[in-house]
Amino acid sequence: MKETKEEKIIRELAEEKEREKVKTEYNASSIQVLEGLEAVRKRPGMYIGTTSVAGLHHLVWEIVDNSVDEALAGYAKNIDVTLNKDGSVTVKDDGRGIPVDIVAKTGKPALETVYTVLHAGGKFGEGGGYKVSGGLHGVGGSVVNALSSSMIADVYRNGKIYRIKFGNGGKVLEPVKEIGVSNRTGTTVTFLADPTIFTETQTYHFETIRDRLRQMAYLNGGLRLTIKDTRGATDVYEEFYYEGGIKEYVQYINKNKEPLFPEVIFCYGNEDNIFAEISIQYNNGYNPSVYSFCNNIHTHEGGTHEEGFRLATTRIINQYAREQKMLKESEENFTSDDIREGMAAIISVKHRDPQYEGQTKTKLGNAEVRKIVSNIVGEQLYRFMMENPKLAKIIMDKVQLAADARIASRNAKENIRRKGALDLSTLPGKLADCSSKDPVVSELYIVEGNSAGGSAKNGRDRETQAILPLRGKILNVQKAQLKKIFANTEIGNLITAIGAGILPEFDVSKSRYHKIVIMTDADVDGSHIRILLLTFFFRYMRPLIEAGYVYIAQPPLYKVEYHQKAYYAYNDGQLTQIKKQLNLPEGYPFQRYKGLGEMDAEQLWETTMDPKARKMLRVALQDAIEADSVFDALMGENVEPRRDFIEKNAKFVKNLDI
Repeated sequence: MKETKEEKIIRELAEEKEREKVKTEYNASSIQVLEGLEAVRKRPGMYIGTTSVAGLHHLVWEIVDNSVDEALAGYAKNIDVTLNKDGSVTVKDDGRGIPVDIVAKTGKPALETVYTVLHAGGKFGEGGGYKVSGGLHGVGGSVVNALSSSMIADVYRNGKIYRIKFGNGGKVLEPVKEIGVSNRTGTTVTFLADPTIFTETQTYHFETIRDRLRQMAYLNGGLRLTIKDTRGATDVYEEFYYEGGIKEYVQYINKNKEPLFPEVIFCYGNEDNIFAEISIQYNNGYNPSVYSFCNNIHTHEGGTHEEGFRLATTRIINQYAREQKMLKESEENFTSDDIREGMAAIISVKHRDPQYEGQTKTKLGNAEVRKIVSNIVGEQLYRFMMENPKLAKIIMDKVQLAADARIASRNAKENIRRKGALDLSTLPGKLADCSSKDPVVSELYIVEGNSAGGSAKNGRDRETQAILPLRGKILNVQKAQLKKIFANTEIGNLITAIGAGILPEFDVSKSRYHKIVIMTDADVDGSHIRILLLTFFFRYMRPLIEAGYVYIAQPPLYKVEYHQKAYYAYNDGQLTQIKKQLNLPEGYPFQRYKGLGEMDAEQLWETTMDPKARKMLRVALQDAIEADSVFDALMGENVEPRRDFIEKNAKFVKNLDI
């Protein structure tokens, strides 16, 4: 039976991976030691960033990454993660199993060395056991051990089972010993995070780990990852396996959108031991969803692989347009933004020695990757368009519409500038600026309505707090092109007040405030305004969120007056607690705030704006791809995803005002 084109691509990818499979022996001589284990417990932030919930989950990532490295090397096919009832985590793979023979440099078994010596692993040098790897390059296992109150590692190798036990931050409690026989191979690690290190929480979020494992499965086609949560009354289990890899990932990104055609453009190749896979699928939206990875690590700041992709797509689309007479000689080229409008794409490269740049070290800097990705995408995208003229026409029509909208938005922007709508001097009745010019201490409160805006202006600290009232709801930018966005007065006021521009020219270093606080009513309209603002920031000022500059104010829901003193509650539980503490009789009156306008200036300051007493939520971007999906579901054109989201989450809603 003749194989399909899809089957041919999958077969060729599998053959490519088999050719690249690490052929060197994986034993103790593969384990290279760069330096001894230092005081990880004294400065855990240096190794995992933080000891909050993000750092706790980082422990899981490091052990999982070690197992994924076995998959990248061509051995592991299955990785299982279990969240145990006692708070520990178990990660099991079917790779080769960590070697147990003696490492010459340490005089200890490789299994002990990997988990007790910093920078010890099979990921360094030409003789290492891995061609490419993610994680902390040999730091991961020992760091997780150092930050755990207990760890057990079981190795299945050479027909036997070996075990080592650690405790009290990496101390060997039981040295490596043979405990049985087995025909399987692999490594199983169980660790319990140390509560004296992770004082904020030791509770793992199922959804966070599940989403990360799903991403790993997409990025490594043919690898099966599972998660089992045994902490509840009944076990929760999910499994992820995607034969199509990143082709299916792009389809997942587009699940709440309407693809222009069902086919996924897939480009792949290997040059100088650098393996690249790229998948592209256009949708009917206006926002690009282009995400890049290197060795399974999300490079959210981009880098040379994204640059190579951008160069190739811009070059090929314009070349095709000229050859097919879709662009006249007198017409300007399409820009990269024209070409990326409505594009969903995944760029994944595997590199033996990745070099990272950027503030968070998630920007790929290897210069050679730019040319390699550009060559692979350029050649294969051009071939796709020549072989599929009907689909190419759909792409070109989409790009042409984007170009027309760009020119219209440019004209709209110029009209706005000519009218002075983006001039701060025209907004004295809107923006009540603070006197400080230091963005580090300056705060911008975006307030719903003129009434609340008036209270906020009168109650604020004029030195550091600026107030920008909104008149009604801003435009839903998820469903609007740039020309409409620039024509919207409220958005124009926001852009000007913040002072950092708008993507793609947005410069977060020019932001006039390092705290931008969304302050809306605790009702349906307030929630809608909040999501509209978050959608705008996510789509057109995302670096503000990534820098941690965006906050959501938490005004109280209730006020109880007792003996001429005010008590504020932010939820039903606090209200009940206040009543109990004050020993109030049943039916004692209290005020339920439905709007910020019900508070006078003094109350607004005391409850919501005073830095010493206020409660605020910082908006964080844990997973840009999942955030993209949620914004599409809530704010996009399609009703079905929005209904599904509401049905799934309605049970969590409290204090709904309708």
